[in-house]
Amino acid sequence: MASAGKFTETYQALEEIYREGKAKAIGVSNFMSHHLEELLKGAEVTPAVNQVELHPQLQQKDTRAFCDQHDILVEAWAPLGKARYFDHPVLQELADKYNKTPAQVIVRWQYQSQIITIPKSVHKQRQEENVDIFDFELTDEDMKKMESMDSGNRIGKHPDEFDYGV
Repeated sequence: MASAGKFTETYQALEEIYREGKAKAIGVSNFMSHHLEELLKGAEVTPAVNQVELHPQLQQKDTRAFCDQHDILVEAWAPLGKARYFDHPVLQELADKYNKTPAQVIVRWQYQSQIITIPKSVHKQRQEENVDIFDFELTDEDMKKMESMDSGNRIGKHPDEFDYGV
């Protein structure tokens, strides 16, 4: 795990920026529950957001629950899993059921799960599709199907394996 001293020290600098009114909110990225626990021991300002890798195959349920308990919003990076599993049977089934794309199903699942999602695309059509998610709602059963896709597969490195230059 990265040195707690480094990230807590860095976060204290963010808190100073916040107190000076130079930022309306501050947050963290790639913090798991144990990182947040360590941070909150000395923090004066709770992070507003924690941006983590989050997509149907890496749902970060423990981290999301911890954030929810501490009023920290969760934002997904790589929310569409870089389109690596759009052919997954669950996504195909739900896309067909709702006459939507697999990406739209994922964004809707994240919206209903209260995850901040900003899908990346340089294509205008995909950008428009990514926001066209308000004319359908996944049922509880469909949400469970989406949850069944969680395999723990990461696209990026595990946060405990980052080289923080410590």
